Amino acid sequence: MKYLITIIGPTAIGKTSLSIALAQHFDCEIISCDSRQFFQEMTIGTAVPSTEELAAAKHHFIHNKSIFENYTVGDFEKEAIAKLDELFLTNDYVVMVGGSGLYVDAVLKGFDEFPEIDASVREQVTQNYEKLGIEYLQTELQKRDPNYFAVVAKENPQRMMRALEVCIGSGKPYSSFLNQKKNERNFTPIKIGLEAERPIIYDRINQRVDIMINEGLLAEAENLYPHKSLNALQTVGYRELFSYFNGEFTLAFAIEEIKKNTRRFAKRQLTWFKRDEDTKWFDFTINKNEIIDYIKTKKHDS
Repeated sequence: MKYLITIIGPTAIGKTSLSIALAQHFDCEIISCDSRQFFQEMTIGTAVPSTEELAAAKHHFIHNKSIFENYTVGDFEKEAIAKLDELFLTNDYVVMVGGSGLYVDAVLKGFDEFPEIDASVREQVTQNYEKLGIEYLQTELQKRDPNYFAVVAKENPQRMMRALEVCIGSGKPYSSFLNQKKNERNFTPIKIGLEAERPIIYDRINQRVDIMINEGLLAEAENLYPHKSLNALQTVGYRELFSYFNGEFTLAFAIEEIKKNTRRFAKRQLTWFKRDEDTKWFDFTINKNEIIDYIKTKKHDS
C-alpha cells in the first residue's frame, strides 16, 4: 500500500516545517502543491522554502516553471501523478504540501471535466470585464454560482472569468462540474490539516508580510513589474506593490493591502479545506510526534 501524506491549511500556519519533519521521519520526498511556488522568478512573495529547508528534504515542483509559461492545474495534475508513480516505486510514502486547494484536489481526485464553451461566450465575458471592471465578474459570479463565489479568489479576474464562462455557456453553476469525476489513484491519501484560532492566523500573516518586506519583496516585485499583466503575477503580494509603482498606493498602504488580502486568502483556504470530512485537523502547535503516530494508525487501519 502506498500513502500520500497530504498537509493542508492556511498560509503561514507552518506547513513547510511539518512537511520536512514528516519527510525526514518517513525517509521520503516532498511534492509542493503551491501554485505560486512553481515559478522561478518569484521567491520572497511566495514564501518558497529556504535553502536550508530545501536541503533538509528533497522537494519537487518548486521553481520548476517560468512565469512566461502557460501552466494550468491540468498540466500540474499530469506531472504530479507521473512523479508520484516514480517515487512510489522506491518508497511507501510521499509527502504533499500546499495551500492551493484546487491543485490538491486535482492530485487526490482528478481534474474536473468541463463542457466545451463557445468562443463567443468567452469574448462576451472578456469584453464586459474590460468595460465594467472586476466588479462585473464578482456580481455575475455571485448571482450565478454563490457556492463557487464563496471560495474563489475575488481579486483574480482570470479564475472568475473562467467560472463565469462555464456558468453562461453551460447554463449550470461552475461548481456543479467540480469533483464529478473520480479518477483511480494507486495511493491512499492521509490528509492532515493545521489550524489555529483566527486571530493567531492573522497575526502570523501580518508578521510574515513584514518579514517579506524586510527580505526584499519590494525589489523582487519591481523586477517583475514590466511583466505585471502575466497571469502568474495576478497574485497577492505582487499586485498591491504594482499599484504602488503605478502611483495608485503609498508604500505603507500597499503593505497593509497585502496583509488584508492575505488574511482574506487564508479565510478562503479554510473554507475550501474544511469541506473535506476526511481531513484530520491538528493545532499548529502540536508535537509533531503526535501527527506521526496518527499517520501510523491510519496505515494500520488500511
